[in-house]
This record gives sequence, structure tokens and C-alpha cells, in this order.
Amino acid sequence: MPNNMDPVPIHSTDLYTLQLPSVRESITVLENLIEEIADKYHVTDDIFANMMTCLNEAVTNAIVHGNKLNPAKLVIVNVEVDPKRATWTITDEGDGFDYNHLPDPTAEENLESLTGRGVFIIKHLADQCVFNAKGNEVELLFKL
Repeated sequence: MPNNMDPVPIHSTDLYTLQLPSVRESITVLENLIEEIADKYHVTDDIFANMMTCLNEAVTNAIVHGNKLNPAKLVIVNVEVDPKRATWTITDEGDGFDYNHLPDPTAEENLESLTGRGVFIIKHLADQCVFNAKGNEVELLFKL
């Protein structure tokens, strides 16, 4: 019979940080980290695809829109992973944006547009998506 004094196994949490210059080539470093985490935590193909899509969108937005492709400005990516979840935080050095008033990419007048779907996609594929008040940081949660 188990004793209340027996140790309970506690799953460890891994923390990773990337400091990416605001150039498109930085996406490769991000993708390598996503693959490393997916391998280590045996992430399913569906969740892996959602993470890859969302994080590519979020970091590309930070590089292009937040930091205006200025290689002197960094995009900071932090991830905290345990066997049940991965929580990613992406922060840029830009002025932020008003994420509450984005054009609806599904509206008739926006269907032909080549851009403007990133935040919409992220909100639908991540289990949780929270922007800071300034709009230069997003936290994405994925249940593993």
C-alpha cells in the first residue's frame, strides 16, 4: 500500500531561449528548436504541424512587422516544455500593434489579399494565444 511519504515523481521542465536577429534566415534556427523539442517529447504530427505553423507566423511577424527587418533588433523566443505542454513566448523590439482591431481575413473584401492571415491562423491552431498590452509579445500554449 502506498505511503503518503513516498516520493512522487515530478516531471522536469525544460527551458530554451533563442535570441534571433531580425533576418528571415533566423527562421531556420527556430525550426531546428521546434524539431528538437518535438523529438524529445514525442510530439504528435498534428501538434508538431500546428507548432511549426504558428511559430513560423509569430516569429516572421516579429521580424518583418515588429522589428522591420532590422538585424540589430532581436526577436526573443522562450519556451518552457514539460510532458504535458509547451509554452512559447515571442517578443520583438518593435512598437507593437493593436491585435484587437485586425481586418478579418475571412471577410469578402480580404479574401484576395496575400497577407493578413497570420494572427488568425495562430489563434485557431494554438491551444491558447495571449498578446501583451503593447502588442509586441505573444504567448502560445500547445498541449502535448
